Amino acid sequence: MKFAHIADLHIGKRIYDFSMLDDQKYILNQMLDIFCRHQVDGILIAGDIYDKTVPSAEAVQLFDWFLTQLAQKKFPVYMISGNHDSPERLSFGSGLFENSNIYISGIYDGEVKKVTVQDRYGAVHIYLLPFLKPAAVRHTLDREDINTYQEGVEAALSKISLEVKDRNILVAHQFVTGAGRSDSEEVSVGGVDNVDGELFREFDYVALGHIHRPQHVGREELRYSGTPLKYSFSEASQEKSVTIVELKEKGNVEVSAVPLIPARDMRKLKGTYMEVTSRDAYTPENKYDYLQIILTDDEEVPGAMEKLRTIYPNLMCLEYDNRRTRENRQISDFEQQENKSEMELFQEFYELLNNEPLKEEQKEFMEGLIQNLKEDTI
Repeated sequence: MKFAHIADLHIGKRIYDFSMLDDQKYILNQMLDIFCRHQVDGILIAGDIYDKTVPSAEAVQLFDWFLTQLAQKKFPVYMISGNHDSPERLSFGSGLFENSNIYISGIYDGEVKKVTVQDRYGAVHIYLLPFLKPAAVRHTLDREDINTYQEGVEAALSKISLEVKDRNILVAHQFVTGAGRSDSEEVSVGGVDNVDGELFREFDYVALGHIHRPQHVGREELRYSGTPLKYSFSEASQEKSVTIVELKEKGNVEVSAVPLIPARDMRKLKGTYMEVTSRDAYTPENKYDYLQIILTDDEEVPGAMEKLRTIYPNLMCLEYDNRRTRENRQISDFEQQENKSEMELFQEFYELLNNEPLKEEQKEFMEGLIQNLKEDTI
């Protein structure tokens, strides 16, 4: 059985006040072609359908069009809400949608929604786990011992009676420890939203959303599909794709990626004003791309943004990188570090090395050690 795994559509997103709706419709059309060309048996959509909990009318209309296309082409859809979605809005009409094989899990009610399909190898169970916060799980399950994302997801998964002899898919929207992030994602301070990938070890494939760069975490079958479009200049070098996952007999899973080609790419251009405005810097094919231009002139160019937009109409962001700005950054970074306590500096160092925050007992130990060192030097 073959599935397409997508996530983080962020329909209705604006970048530097540029609407991405036209680009999103273009890429959704391309996705539909990929689904048909690869003859997939279903679409896994792992959350963040919309960019805002209250999406614009235009964003809702675009997603309505996409779902209608999927239903008309007889593609079953297995979809969850992400942290950007309103679970209640996304769940509206979900009972009716199931008549068209569109399964939506927007609200966690204490049970993980399960849909079972069959192929020549037997049953495939698809579990739909919407984005979870610890407080929501604590309230729903009436358990006061749930305080972290790890504990919340673990508690929700413990309610599943997994049939391990069959093939099992989980669709989820969480940050798994070890995944690489981009600037366009919401980041929790100290990585408190991390969950351990070991929680998902019994699933044959885990279709993840939340992280914008396509990647697997630990094993090929624990995978983020990434966004279909670049949503920040930190993603400029990334290649976006649709993940195709094929489940054959139990234990045999094949994962591949089909590249997505945007109508307008997102690129960085760096050089002096004369260099970036020369004929060698742009072509008719790329002049309409979304750009971040970094000027290296020692002095600011008056009216640079307006002048550059006559050549590059989709210039989103203009910055300078010269001796003055580098000195300012160094002073700013130094001042920020100067204002931090020894404990804050150690926590940052620990998280940089281990990609996870200090545990409470580790914090207590370090605070005591720092205090003892201070007392010894007085």
